[in-house]
Amino acid sequence: MKATVKWTDGRQFVTESGSGHSVVIDGNPDNGGRNTGPRPMEMVLMGLGGCTSFDVIQILEKGRAEVTDCVATLEAERFDGTPSVFTKIHVHFVVTGKALKDAVVKRAVDLSAEKYCSASLMLAKGGVEITHSYEIVEA
Repeated sequence: MKATVKWTDGRQFVTESGSGHSVVIDGNPDNGGRNTGPRPMEMVLMGLGGCTSFDVIQILEKGRAEVTDCVATLEAERFDGTPSVFTKIHVHFVVTGKALKDAVVKRAVDLSAEKYCSASLMLAKGGVEITHSYEIVEA
């Protein structure tokens, strides 16, 4: 896996993934940015959310669950100092579908957290306390 990060000006950078997708990241104006894109640590949090959501949907679909929507909301706390690393992250899933069983959704969330989500497992090994919750909405 590869990525390229090119400085444009101020605190703005254009990142490109090895698969050819680009994202602009930027800092807030207090730090010399222009607020034209997410902050680098926001990208880490969004990456975690995408990684675990990918797993949950894949696990549910393999189990033939009738999922119509899945939204993960993440909230993070950071150390109040330097480096300002994440200390806690909570991921809350709202899974919508037809006749979804609690045990099946719980299993998908647990498997992602404990076995499959590389981003989550990497951050947890680095000392971040990561918790999960979910709710099921009938479609």
